[in-house]
Amino acid sequence: MLQNLIWAMVLSSFITSSLIFDFNKKSDIQSWRIVDDVVMGGRSYGNFSLNAEGHGVFEGEISLENNGGFSSVRYRFEKTQIMDNTMIGLKLRGDGKNYQFRIKSNTGDYYSFIMPFSTSGEWQEIEIPLKDMYPSFRGRKLDMQNFSSDYFTEIAFLIGNNKRENFKLVIDRIELK
Repeated sequence: MLQNLIWAMVLSSFITSSLIFDFNKKSDIQSWRIVDDVVMGGRSYGNFSLNAEGHGVFEGEISLENNGGFSSVRYRFEKTQIMDNTMIGLKLRGDGKNYQFRIKSNTGDYYSFIMPFSTSGEWQEIEIPLKDMYPSFRGRKLDMQNFSSDYFTEIAFLIGNNKRENFKLVIDRIELK
């Protein structure tokens, strides 16, 4: 009886939480891509790497030259079903700056669903309700419903605070909850 209860608890933890990416020293980050404002003539610079502890590190410099002002890192993957999950969980350490977490239902969509978040300079566990993620394109909120899909195929982090600044975001894990 006790063994069945323990087995049920283990199974329910797998069902209610699904890792999207868990960074460690052996993580393959080749599928993570930087997209900076240089695609529009800007001069911002972002980089993505693993640090000595095995965390993902998104860092760089935002420039406002040539109408620039953003840097992002994105990760595309096969369709991930939402199932009964209602949130994205992030474990990260920022630099006290504001960022956006973004998802796309389909990689071909021109818009993303976004949720801004602030960092404290300390390790944080941030929970983002999927239903609160709103559609946006090039910094403008779209007149569409918030995220309601059964799946998604891309996640991204973006910084674009309308000012020249250096940034550093250290990521431990991203999961569906």
